[in-house]
Amino acid sequence: MADDQKVALVLGGIKGIGKGIGLDLIDNGVKVALTYHDWEEFLPETQRDFESIGNDHLILKINLLETEKIGSLVRQVLNHFGRLDILINNIERGGWPVVHGAYTRDQWDLEMATTLRAKQWVFDFALPYLKKSKDACVINLSSIAGIVGRSGPASFVFNEGYSAANRGISLLTETWARLGAPNVRVNEIMLGFIETRHGPKTRGWGLLTEDQKQAILDHTLLKRIGEIEDVVKVVRFILFDAPFLTGSVIRLDGGYVIGGAQVAPMPKGLEPEQHPKIG
Repeated sequence: MADDQKVALVLGGIKGIGKGIGLDLIDNGVKVALTYHDWEEFLPETQRDFESIGNDHLILKINLLETEKIGSLVRQVLNHFGRLDILINNIERGGWPVVHGAYTRDQWDLEMATTLRAKQWVFDFALPYLKKSKDACVINLSSIAGIVGRSGPASFVFNEGYSAANRGISLLTETWARLGAPNVRVNEIMLGFIETRHGPKTRGWGLLTEDQKQAILDHTLLKRIGEIEDVVKVVRFILFDAPFLTGSVIRLDGGYVIGGAQVAPMPKGLEPEQHPKIG
């Protein structure tokens, strides 16, 4: 393989969005390290899928809440591949009032530690090595919960703590873009309702009533739930086709955030002779 082949670290890569991104990166000639902590039942299938492609990859189990282990994670990637060019920050925990009900302190702390703190520590350890790359890129995966919070049809899906953590990610994106420049670009994809992220392939979705599900679709301009491939395409664009993009947030939500406001019909207005005079 070519010596200039890029290396990516994809957090939360055992299933869903992380796995989809990892497979697409390998298809595009990138060597990939994936992390996972839970969902171990998906490991055999993930191993088979990545091995079938044949490109160099590494699957590592780590609890990213144990921040003292993150340095070792980054070193394992460097020892195996010799470099690091791409970091996909795809880890989160939380949301779903219909699953968790009223907050407990443990649930709040878990959501903050996973959705926000772990990203910070991984970036801190990875940044010196990313800076050695001629063209490195970090992508933070966040949620429109950081904009809409517990409101409207999303009231049953997004908790306050999860929403606050996701708003914090946007601040990290801007700060990291400054710290990484000019060799490390940092951008954010703010996800709406995706099939494996607050969508039909999650436990919480099954707890919503049919009316609650329909309200989410009605609030989404494109009238559908996003697919993993929708996310993969935007990741691919940021990595390979947007070299002048940094410190930016791409909202990938099918128009959910703006979907609740309708455009009124244009009024007839006054007849021309009734227009106010100018001067």
